[in-house]
Amino acid sequence: MPIGRTDANLFFQLISRSYERGPMILTNDQNFGDCGETFGDRAIVTAIIDRLPHHAVTLNTRGDQYRLKII
Repeated sequence: MPIGRTDANLFFQLISRSYERGPMILTNDQNFGDCGETFGDRAIVTAIIDRLPHHAVTLNTRGDQYRLKII
């Protein structure tokens, strides 16, 4: 679901202020390359993606989405 430019800017500020200050856990169901469509501003996405993987451990998982299964 796309977010507006103001929200994307606020998210960037959060990432920017937290950068190298402590651990952060983020989850996403998209590839980094697909985030430009969600945020609607490629400059902000580029700045966020520049900071996120630095000093990070990235885990890519594949499989069924358990949240969609009926118990």
